[in-house]
Amino acid sequence: MKKIRHKHVASTSKTAFQNGWQRIPAIAGMAGIWLMAGLFALSAQAAQPLPVSVTDDMGNTVRLSRPAQRVISLSPHVTELIFAAGGGDKIVGTVSYSDYPAAAKEIPRIGDNRLLDMERIMAMKPDLLVIWMHGAFDKQLDLLRQSGVPFFFSEPQRLTQIPETLQKLGSLLGTETQAQQAAAEFKQQLQQLSAQYAGRPQVRTFYQVWHQPLYTLNGHHIVSDAIRLCGGENIFNKLTTAAPVVSTEAVLQENPEVIISAESANQRSNGMAQWKTLTTLLAVRNQNLVTINGDLMNRPGPRIIDGARAICEALEQARQHRQSNQKGTP
Repeated sequence: MKKIRHKHVASTSKTAFQNGWQRIPAIAGMAGIWLMAGLFALSAQAAQPLPVSVTDDMGNTVRLSRPAQRVISLSPHVTELIFAAGGGDKIVGTVSYSDYPAAAKEIPRIGDNRLLDMERIMAMKPDLLVIWMHGAFDKQLDLLRQSGVPFFFSEPQRLTQIPETLQKLGSLLGTETQAQQAAAEFKQQLQQLSAQYAGRPQVRTFYQVWHQPLYTLNGHHIVSDAIRLCGGENIFNKLTTAAPVVSTEAVLQENPEVIISAESANQRSNGMAQWKTLTTLLAVRNQNLVTINGDLMNRPGPRIIDGARAICEALEQARQHRQSNQKGTP
């Protein structure tokens, strides 16, 4: 009887042992299902767009609940910045003269730098406006503010602000990777120029934006920052107006060593013609009348580094002319 009982217990234990092993795969399967469900939940949570917050060039905090998908650019330089930051395909409207890169020419126009088509702007249902702070359409901007569309004001005054702006736009548009790459490339080129022209002899420079009337820029403008980078001095850097009108007599009195005229490709008149006959000017005597592509310098976008390079080369040439004239002087 004992043996039979022992055999029964052993058989029962063996059956329980086998049943336990049979349950393990089921338990493991349930655990796997719960684990996968948790991972999917975390993945879905991570995929949700996160709020964005940056500071614009007016010091305002710009907050978006998610990266912008429908952007309106209200300046040609802004259009260039957005494309460089990787968000060109998110621009639904822009202003006249937004012609770079080539894809920008295909974007619908909603006005120019003086007047905006308010109805068309609102019909486009933008979730971000990127604006140049020049004040020509302030009243219209007040109406847009009432609509609740977020604004980002862009007016870089230093070359170092260009990569900062690219990164901020990358955050606003959800294109951080491309924006960071563009910012890094700009910084590298800026550092190279800074190292190349550091400590060079100063060259007094007149920068001509337009010749009828005679417009220039003061020392707070980003163009003056580029002139300083190259070892130059803007002869009108102390004026309070950002883009003042000056007289020919004022230029003659300052007697710059270099005159740089920023001209567009489709400009019909020659902005340098008025200076060539004024032989008392040092810039004329030393043959330092230089014309550069105005779109490179007057638009504070990524291409301004090419404009800065052109200014640096012009000032370096002026130094060489200075040395040649000094050697030829008895």
